[in-house]
Amino acid sequence: MKTIKNNMHPFARFVIVATSIAVLFLFLKKDNIITWIRTGFDIAEQKRRIEFLERRNAELEDKIRTLAEDKDSLETFARENYFFAEPGEDVFILDE
Repeated sequence: MKTIKNNMHPFARFVIVATSIAVLFLFLKKDNIITWIRTGFDIAEQKRRIEFLERRNAELEDKIRTLAEDKDSLETFARENYFFAEPGEDVFILDE
């Protein structure tokens, strides 16, 4: 080990020391590289969630528009989801 240390160029020593300090700085700081990577994954997940919710909102808005404009679709929706019936009709509810 001593022969390697004695034969090492001064610039190489500087590079090793500077790299060691940089690595320690990046990993031991509170705001370190691991936190940056984790935050990047969180942001990507949130963007995917936002895109999903925007698509879902568009689907729901289309459904609302259809129900508001078409009486037959509104009646079908009410019968299927809320078991509405006209007077005199029998409603059978089957558990799946």
